[in-house]
Amino acid sequence: MNEQMAVDVDVRTEVPAGSGIDEAFCTRVLMAAGRQLGVSGEVSVSLVSDEEIHDLNRTYRQVDRPTDVLSFPLREGGAQADVPDQPEPLGDIVVSVPTAVRQAAEYGHSLQREVGFLLVHGMLHLLGYDHQTEAEEAEMTRLQEAVLTDLGLRRD
Repeated sequence: MNEQMAVDVDVRTEVPAGSGIDEAFCTRVLMAAGRQLGVSGEVSVSLVSDEEIHDLNRTYRQVDRPTDVLSFPLREGGAQADVPDQPEPLGDIVVSVPTAVRQAAEYGHSLQREVGFLLVHGMLHLLGYDHQTEAEEAEMTRLQEAVLTDLGLRRD
């Protein structure tokens, strides 16, 4: 299998200058996640405002508040399609930059660490992972930390 990720990034809100949060960063994180998880495909990433993610959360999850990350998977039941020479569309990841900024400050680590975490978390959801039980949450945490450690995005 070709373990490459095609990543399309749409920045729709202000990103702090000098933060290093850009298309190249998002692509690097998702490429590392794909390698670690042994998957390839196409992912769309949107970096948005709290207002935009609030609207999406209300519309698609019936939760009337902003959140940090939303995932919209395109896979059916976690199965991977096998179409030669075309990346499988895995889905969309939406990250609220203002929420990521607040959470990075709250947790005492870099914005890159926080956005990296949210991207990997969103990617895992695209692949069918969830955190409804302690065992599921432990598995997601283990995979997230493996990817972030590989990227050098450790907790400060």
